[in-house]
Order: sequence, then structure tokens, then C-alpha cells
Amino acid sequence: MKKIIVIFFLLNSCFILSAQYQIDKQFARSGYFMNPIFSGDYPDPSILVDGDDYYIVHSSFLYYPGLLVWHSKNLINWAPVGNALHKYVGSVWAPDFVKYKDKYYIYFAANGTNYVVWSNSIKGKWSDPINLKVGDIDPGHIVDENNKRFLFLSNGGYFPLSDDGLSINGELRSSFTPWPIPKEWPVEGICLEGIKIIKRGRFYYLTAAQGGTAGPVTGHMVISARSMSLSGPWEYSPFNPILRTTNAAEKWWSIGHATVFDDIKGQWWMVLHGYENGHRNLGRQTLLMPVVWTKDGWFKVPSKLKAENPIKIPDIKTSKNNYSLNDDFRNNSLKLQWRFFAEYDTSRFRSTHDGLILKGKGDAIKNTSPLLCNPPHHSYMAELEVFITGNATAGLILFYNNRASAGILANKKDLIVNTGAYQFPTLKNCIKDDHVFLRLRNINNTVDIFYSNDGNTWNKIEQSLEMSGYHHNVLGNFLSLKIGLCAIGDGDVRFKNFKLNLIP
Repeated sequence: MKKIIVIFFLLNSCFILSAQYQIDKQFARSGYFMNPIFSGDYPDPSILVDGDDYYIVHSSFLYYPGLLVWHSKNLINWAPVGNALHKYVGSVWAPDFVKYKDKYYIYFAANGTNYVVWSNSIKGKWSDPINLKVGDIDPGHIVDENNKRFLFLSNGGYFPLSDDGLSINGELRSSFTPWPIPKEWPVEGICLEGIKIIKRGRFYYLTAAQGGTAGPVTGHMVISARSMSLSGPWEYSPFNPILRTTNAAEKWWSIGHATVFDDIKGQWWMVLHGYENGHRNLGRQTLLMPVVWTKDGWFKVPSKLKAENPIKIPDIKTSKNNYSLNDDFRNNSLKLQWRFFAEYDTSRFRSTHDGLILKGKGDAIKNTSPLLCNPPHHSYMAELEVFITGNATAGLILFYNNRASAGILANKKDLIVNTGAYQFPTLKNCIKDDHVFLRLRNINNTVDIFYSNDGNTWNKIEQSLEMSGYHHNVLGNFLSLKIGLCAIGDGDVRFKNFKLNLIP
């Protein structure tokens, strides 16, 4: 058995090293996959089954444009479709992705209230966010047997919605009380979150997260209950918690926030998230787990199956994609992996036949709103070519938030290593013709920094960085460490040939 698991692991490594969100051909022939199905920062997944198509969206927090929609035919290989949110409304939490009468809706929490965006097509155009003007977080949409629409929230209650789903149409109704977590379990708190409800047979089934999304690795969990009425009473599942990390030796920490669904073949699954052991700074990654139903009408994960085990591939059609994070920046618009931190100012950038031009902003990394993408692995090499105009400073950085970042900066003549906490002495006059190549090599949170004048001969800079502490339990805000491109000061930076090579 150990030998088989090793083979599965090696095959899965081939998939990870492809730097594309698709399963390796050889691994697919084995008939199994290994979690995650989204590596990197993809928390709070909400999945929509639409015919034989699957769509998924995640919390996008302070990264804009937000609510990136992904598509798959087989639940394993995913390709981005487009962003549903372009107007800044604050940090976007825990969306719910639904279809109702041929329209698509994404409900989400931000800025102390809840919003909805909608579209006639998955590919957009999506509406501007509509403020529902109700508090709490993590909205969950449900349609009852009378075809009336409701929205559950993290307080366990629910509001009636208007027929078009774009406004609240009544008062809060009490419903669900959190499952009583055993007091001896180390958790972050009760923390009822992410209520999702489905109807199966006579019952509504409620799935929720409890225990806290961060904090102790054993805190977060998936719980369930059922009722014949949305108003309750709710009967807790005898299998609670449906899933939970039980000790710090497991590969996946703080697993929870599940959405339960059935595929086109009638197989049942849940998507959820978890931190990878030792790599919290990658953020919460999306996992896929099978679900089975008992004779007395409860769902559970098959006995003894853990998120780190090999799992049989869904018995549905295959799909492929050629999605890659590499970017020559010669597109007419930004590729879908890129997003700005805490703003979306389209006047700051423009795509050309010869690279992406980003206008300088601020006087330091913390106020420049860098352009960011998700690293999909804990060891990688990122590099790009930069051209500097005016008094701008370019940067290739690792960015958590405007208080915590590190990387290499370059003006027209000099290089600067910035750790966020302090700045090392400048390397003077090492840049030629306002043009330089920059590289970061991150191997399990130890980051080496390089530059080159020709893209062939690379010079390692003396100072290296250690980045393991850049995560929510230290810095807050539920963010992750991302690869960032920045343009600081008065002038422009032109970026070319971004390459990301993953390291085994």
C-alpha cells in the first residue's frame, strides 16, 4: 500500500510541476487524483453545476478585479473564464454562486454588508455590486418548495429575497443554532460560517463551517444538519464533524467551509478548503472530497478517507486546458491571473505589443498597489524583464499586504533589496540602459534574489529572505503571500516576459 501511495505522490508532483491547472495525462490514467484541485490561495469555494458544466468562485478579499469564475468539465481540470467584480467594495468574503431562471448570481460579504452581482451569461457582462444592506457574513442562497428565494447568513438566520434576488424583502427569521463543539477541542471559537443549503428528498440539508477558519489547525470543521423546514428545527448529523483536521501531523490543516453537490452522474462531492501543513502563507487551497449517503438519509465522507489520500477521479468526461501563469504581456488586456491590491484603477496600466506599462504610484511598496498573482506551489522561480522610465522604481516582490512584503527593487541605475522591515544597502550603478532582469527563487520559504543585465548571466545578491511567517495567524486579513510586480514613484515601468517555473 505504501508503494502505491508513493507512486500516486510522484504522479501528482508531475501535475504540480506543470504550472497549469490540469491533471497530468499519466496521472489521469492511474484513475486517481490528489488534492488540492486548486493549489495556492483559493479559499471559500462555491461551486455551481450547470448542465454538464461546473463553475467555481472563491473569496477574492482585497484583490481586484475580483470573484474570478473558473470552468471545468470534470471537476479536476479548471480554466479561468472571467472576473465578476470590477468595482471596489472592500474585502470580498465567502461568495455563494447560484443560477436561478437562466440568470447567474454571486452573493458575497464585503465592507460590513452583503452584496450581489448578476449576469445573463457566465462570461459576463456582470452587474455592478448591489448592496443588500444587511450585516453578518457568508451569504447562502436557497429556493424553497414554493419557488421563493431566501438568503442565510452567519448568524444562523435568513432573510426573504425579492423575486429577482436583488433586494431583501422582509425581516430576519431565526433558524439554525450552531452544533455544540466539544469544549475540550482546541478551536478558534464557535465561528458559524459559510452556511450552504440543498434540498434532497423531504429534507433541507445545511452544511456549515465552525471552529474558526484559522487559529489552531484542529479548529476549522465541516458540520451538517437537516430539517423539513427552513425555519427548523434542525437535527444535527450523527457524523458531525463531517471533516476536521484532528492533529498537526496531517497534510491539510484547518479544513472546512464546504459546499455539497452532485455531479451529472449522480455522484456526490464536497469542495472545501485547507492550509497545507508548513505552508500557511500559500493561503487556503481548494480540496475535493467524495460524499456518500447512508440508508437513513445522512451524508458523510467515506470511512477512513482523508483529504491527503488518493481519491478516485470523478466518472465524468475528461477536459483539458493550456492555462499557464507565464505571460509575455502582449495581450490586449491583463491575463486573468493578475489582480491589484486594494484598488482597480484601469488608468494605471495599458497593454502594448511590447509589454505591460504600469504607471508609478506612491513612494514605497506599501502604497503602490502592486499587481499580483498566486504562486501554485511552495517552491518556484519567478523572473521578468523590466524597463524603467522617468524616476520610477520597478519591483519583483513577495507581497502579503501593505505592511508585509519583501523583494528586489530597481531604479534606472541601482538595485535595492527590501525585506519590508528594513532595506539593505543599495547596489550602485549595476543597471545598464534603464533595463534589467529580476528573479526570485523561493524554496520552501527561503528566498534568494538575482539580477541580470542580459537575461543569461545571473548574479545572486548576498541577502536572502525567510518568508514562512507571512500568513493570517501572524498578520491577519486572511490573505496569502503572492508574487508581485510594482511600479513606484514618478514614471512608468514596462514589464515583459514573466516566467514562473516550479521547483520539485
